[in-house]
Amino acid sequence: MKTIQEILSSGTAYLESRGIEGARHSMQCLLVHVLGCSKTWLYLHHDDPLKEEQLAPLRDLLRERGKGVPLQHLLGTTEFYRREFRTDARALIPRPETEELVEMALQRVKQRPGMRVLDMGCGSGIIGITLALELAAVKPDVVMADISESALALTLENAAGLGAKVRTYRSDLFEAWTAKDDNPVVPPADFDLVLANLPYVPDGEAVSAEVTHDPATALYGGADGLDIVRRFLRDALPHLADNCLVMLEVGHDQGHATAAIMQELGYLNCQVLTDMSGKERFPMGYAPQRVTPEQAADHE
Repeated sequence: MKTIQEILSSGTAYLESRGIEGARHSMQCLLVHVLGCSKTWLYLHHDDPLKEEQLAPLRDLLRERGKGVPLQHLLGTTEFYRREFRTDARALIPRPETEELVEMALQRVKQRPGMRVLDMGCGSGIIGITLALELAAVKPDVVMADISESALALTLENAAGLGAKVRTYRSDLFEAWTAKDDNPVVPPADFDLVLANLPYVPDGEAVSAEVTHDPATALYGGADGLDIVRRFLRDALPHLADNCLVMLEVGHDQGHATAAIMQELGYLNCQVLTDMSGKERFPMGYAPQRVTPEQAADHE
């Protein structure tokens, strides 16, 4: 029988031969998953032998990982902001940078009781659910929207599992905010905080083997990748409270272009924040003060 250390080494070599990034990390996670142990236990028992019945499921997972199937899909969960979220092919795999977006938003937003929060393009729900839990002391009204029914189902599963109070709406951006006969329940507006991680990959741009397992609707955003972002920033304005903080996650070379769009639309104090790698991927700005019809008439 082979030891844990031998299995770890051979599995790592197998994944490396297939061009899998972070091969050793993947192999450790697969072993932890199959054995139901911690990484610390794995280290302390590296000389323990593994039985054949333990190796069989590991081989299946290792084969799929070697094909480029994301580790998060194989494990069924991923950690985000110290919590375990269910992840599968129904939504975009959470990226580490998105944790930074949430942290920056929490540092900047003015918290108030009953504040309204919007997570547009929520996917698996990591942003909105995390905000609902981190802002629980002020009992926020958290709204989450996505064009995909299956993504919203995943969001609700994660919200239920983590005890987060949120509301979900199926919507192509702000389409659900327009009352229709078949859509009598219109989502709330006047948001104080809006975060969005929308599709931003330019059409036709090559992506990694792992990213191809994400839904195409969560990836591609037109010729320059910013078509959906432009529409979102334009259509959001009527639904934002004065001075609402709006933050997005975009591609590493799209931050300034997005901030320029925000400025053209009238957002205030627009800037681009960098991630821990120095990539300018978090454009942000504040909603301008809205002018009511009465105020407009006073200035005529």
